[in-house]
Amino acid sequence: MAHVTAAERRPQLIAAAIELMAREGVAAGSTRAIAAELGVAQATVHYTFGTKADLYRAVLESLSEGVLNGVQEGVERASSLEEALEATAEVFWDDFCRRPDLNLLWFELITFALRRPELREVVRKYHQDMADIAINALVDTARRTGREYAAPPAELTRFLMAGLDGLCVGLLMESGGGMPGPETRRALDQLVASTITLAYGGKVEPATAP
Repeated sequence: MAHVTAAERRPQLIAAAIELMAREGVAAGSTRAIAAELGVAQATVHYTFGTKADLYRAVLESLSEGVLNGVQEGVERASSLEEALEATAEVFWDDFCRRPDLNLLWFELITFALRRPELREVVRKYHQDMADIAINALVDTARRTGREYAAPPAELTRFLMAGLDGLCVGLLMESGGGMPGPETRRALDQLVASTITLAYGGKVEPATAP
């Protein structure tokens, strides 16, 4: 049997851990179960990652990397605030739809990580990286378009990120990790429109009851 290096085995184990925990939950993600998912010895997991916490850190980083890269690419191509926010919305919508079970896993991992100092910094870094992308995009868009904002970029970013987090949690509560429906898409579009309104000095009207 051909020897597989730790560098080659690492992405395989991350993928196996994500697949297992997305299907059965974080509690099922023991090193023994992850090893069995890939069909390797349990010792291979410890040899590749050192500790279970290191493996979980790699899983968190893997899940966040795709979203961060997608948002970064979208805002870099945008020529206006509207385009930047719509590109961000499309990245999150694609993430909702592509594998909804990963959204449930992501929130499970966040709560798991926030109680563990050795993992907490990964979640905080993701949140800060996302905020930095948004703030930089807002500043760059204002410079290129010559349009000033009515609120500081950091405040607009907090509003947008809080709305996105709320949509994710709401979707999980309504569907249990299932596919989002048209009402979620409408709420996402309304969040983008509200952020644009706040950015340019308008007033966001409270939603009326159906």
